[in-house]
Amino acid sequence: MITGYEPLDTPKAIADDIWIVDGPAIRFYGMPFSTRATILRLENGELWVHSPTRLSSALAARIASLGTVAQLVAPNWIHYAYVHEWKDAWLDAQTWAAPGVAERAAKHGAPSDFDHLLTQDTPAEWAGQIDQMIVRGSEVHREAVFFHRASKTLILTDLIENFEKKNLPWWMRLIVPLVGVVDPDGKMPRDMRMTFAKGKDSLREDVERMIAWAPERIILAHGRWYERDAVAELERAFRWVL
Repeated sequence: MITGYEPLDTPKAIADDIWIVDGPAIRFYGMPFSTRATILRLENGELWVHSPTRLSSALAARIASLGTVAQLVAPNWIHYAYVHEWKDAWLDAQTWAAPGVAERAAKHGAPSDFDHLLTQDTPAEWAGQIDQMIVRGSEVHREAVFFHRASKTLILTDLIENFEKKNLPWWMRLIVPLVGVVDPDGKMPRDMRMTFAKGKDSLREDVERMIAWAPERIILAHGRWYERDAVAELERAFRWVL
């Protein structure tokens, strides 16, 4: 399936020590979703991987040329499927899961043994290099977001989705505008937004913290990511809560 983000399974440098990997599309609720991992090289030379995509032998070889994978991050309850695939390839890597990930994996018969739970506290393994927080306001969607200080890059997963119509089947082009996740006005999906109905104040505070980080770019898991004007994109995408 063509995703529009080819070449797939290939690390693409976007700044010093940071790459994205566009993976094959997966089906979620019957719809094809493009996938994207983010790789950071830490100061010790080890690799930190956010939302790993499907691991092919070609991708594993390309990753190995960048360094040794040491940290594998499942940032929310939907993005965990390939973490253990990567763990099998890099046995010494540590696995990290956002709240709700292990429970969801176990419910669906997937590996649910993660080494660490992500919290509001930044682990020593990347303290001083990557800031993090668990976005508050929803009891359902607990997403960990990250800010890579050196490259001024904000890494999100599903808090903003930004599908380009040109990359979608015709029938999905009719749906994404209704959900509020179509480029150039991608936002949080409407169904997810409903889970924040009672926690808008907390969400607003956390979005304001993201803005205060002053990112220059935002990487998203689905659709077109933002290469520039990151603060303006945050203010646009979260105007419903700010």
